[in-house]
Amino acid sequence: MAKTYHPFEPIIDNSSKILILGTFPSIDSFKNTFYYGNRFNQFWKLISAVFEEEEPKSIEEKLKFLKKHHIALWDVVKECFRINSSDKNLKDIKVNDIRSLIKKYPNIKAIFFTSRLAQKIYNQHFSDIKLPTYYLPSPSPAYQKIGFSDKLKEWKRLIKLYYEDSAKEEKKSS
Repeated sequence: MAKTYHPFEPIIDNSSKILILGTFPSIDSFKNTFYYGNRFNQFWKLISAVFEEEEPKSIEEKLKFLKKHHIALWDVVKECFRINSSDKNLKDIKVNDIRSLIKKYPNIKAIFFTSRLAQKIYNQHFSDIKLPTYYLPSPSPAYQKIGFSDKLKEWKRLIKLYYEDSAKEEKKSS
């Protein structure tokens, strides 16, 4: 088991409105040098279906997609020991500085999690951050409690709900 450091910077800019947090990149993500890089992970398929768009394939297409939809990506774990890609095998976890990220990018209005462990770690370390949080059923190929269509329904419900609530708030304040 080797100490492993998070290989990616957060994908975020001043237009980002939601932050999607995973736990830690898979071994395949390390190899493919980008978030959700395991070919069996359903993240890109789910998020593109939420917005009824074609699934982005290249890193450049994924970055454009995220920017277009004001989505930021990062993970809660900065470094850990691990033997494989399973969240269950992450040991001696150190967290990313999500608090500073939120301060630097105040347009972030909600946080979504793609794993229960990411949500748990966030709640342990950042419970003082006063933003709404939502759990999206894991896009991991290891999470098979519900099928793709049920995952998609929940992703659509939660993400669309956030965007609808956000639009209402913007109308109220203008």
